Amino acid sequence: MTEPGLHPQSARSVPRADPSALRPGARRDGGPLPRAEVCETHTAIVFFVGDRAYKLKKPVDVGFLDYTSVTARRTACEREIALNRRFSPDVYLGLGEIRSPGVEEAEPLVVMRRMPAERRLSRLVRDGADVDDVLRTVARHLAAWHAKAPRGRDVDEQGTRDALASRWEAGFAQVRALAADGSVPDGVAETERLVRRYLAGRKPLFDSRIAQGRVVDGHGDLLAEDIFCLDDGPRVLDCLEFDDDLRHVDGLDDAAFLAMDLEQLGAPEAAAYFLAQYSEYSGDPAPPSLWHHYVAYRAFVRAKVSLIQARQGAPGAQAASRRLTSTALRHLRSSTVCLVLVGGLPGSGKSTLSGALADRLGVALLSSDRLRKELAGIPPEQSAAAGYGEGLYTPEWTARTYTTLLDRAAALLSRGESVVLDATWSDARQREAALRVAERGSADLVALHCHVPGDVSAARLRTRAPGASDADAGIATAMAAGEPPWAEALSVDTSGPIESAVTRVLAAVRPWGTGQAPVYRRPRMEPD
Repeated sequence: MTEPGLHPQSARSVPRADPSALRPGARRDGGPLPRAEVCETHTAIVFFVGDRAYKLKKPVDVGFLDYTSVTARRTACEREIALNRRFSPDVYLGLGEIRSPGVEEAEPLVVMRRMPAERRLSRLVRDGADVDDVLRTVARHLAAWHAKAPRGRDVDEQGTRDALASRWEAGFAQVRALAADGSVPDGVAETERLVRRYLAGRKPLFDSRIAQGRVVDGHGDLLAEDIFCLDDGPRVLDCLEFDDDLRHVDGLDDAAFLAMDLEQLGAPEAAAYFLAQYSEYSGDPAPPSLWHHYVAYRAFVRAKVSLIQARQGAPGAQAASRRLTSTALRHLRSSTVCLVLVGGLPGSGKSTLSGALADRLGVALLSSDRLRKELAGIPPEQSAAAGYGEGLYTPEWTARTYTTLLDRAAALLSRGESVVLDATWSDARQREAALRVAERGSADLVALHCHVPGDVSAARLRTRAPGASDADAGIATAMAAGEPPWAEALSVDTSGPIESAVTRVLAAVRPWGTGQAPVYRRPRMEPD
């Protein structure tokens, strides 16, 4: 796909190829005609003459498509034009044909406007040009198409969790089949493990995407090489036409293809910007974990193709496969869903750390103090102070609070949202229940235990502004007397600057680092 229209697609009009374009001279606007060129792929030959491009389908059978008959090639040309006119109607001009002496049937071809090679998005990105305006417009156009794109049961079937899992597994099998010659890149085993873990716990997420109408008949092959940045707006070419199932995708999956490609071109900030713009224009509430997962999927598909090309002797293909596999792995690590328990006694800084950590990660925050009052039907800032183990702080109220806290966390995890849970976590049974929630949700569990010297805690409790917590120094002392050890938790001293504590715990929550993949995130949520 290195020239306009290197994929098969459809049309209503059937114009003859413009013979004037075959003659030297000037463009209709008086400028010189561009030089004639020929480009060949494994399924097509494209002739660039004047201001037109003419694509002929090769009479080949490559397994996933069969162009050995004129009828099949004509159908493919018609389909190419029709599908691509959804995105760039003024580029795909119609169906032409040529006839050779002594040949009874005319050969069909796709007639297109010739796009200026110097205006390719990929070239502009490589040259370091500012492409924010183009990416914003492409995101808006893509979101607009997705809003009106065909939907239906056959489309929805390709957006299920199991359909995506099948595509991943087919890719794994194809890559493993290459193992005999040692060409499988490092990281494939971890890629398989992370993919299966993510998908295992996320069926409600994919079901909700279908229910929201997010699975559409999209583009399917959105590459920077096939986007041309013209003065009157971008032109998007070469959608995937030979297999409808591969074009029936989640809209975010469609957009993730271009994000992946921009990252491979050395522009991760542009990739993150494009996905953020698409999310805004489409009003898409998808969690960042799904953004990362789809970028990883697109990178792995390209890695598989590069492996095949490497076996065919293509220069640089082996290195490209390793680079793409590494990209997939980085994004899969970033897509990991995590349940973070932040515990400690009153005044230990657990709520401050919880909020700062959730803000830094852009994940959901649930507070036991706020939830306890919500269950009682009172505002979080209203005092419900009572003696130790009394009022809203009886064992029964506490058990109800933690059960609801974990139920809400489980729902968020199943939808791909990582969660920070702010509570004391002084009861080992509650911590065990949290571990079971994480295991059922195929999520990582990280436990953090906040502590400070006694004088620091007392000073904080004396000067703390009214809020969701009702604990005072007396309550804290009573709780400390019965607090059991929490050996599996990371001990965090919060007596210093909060940013220092956040930096330390980030290494536990994101052990591979927070800068390994472009930052796809929303502001932190605190569910009502």
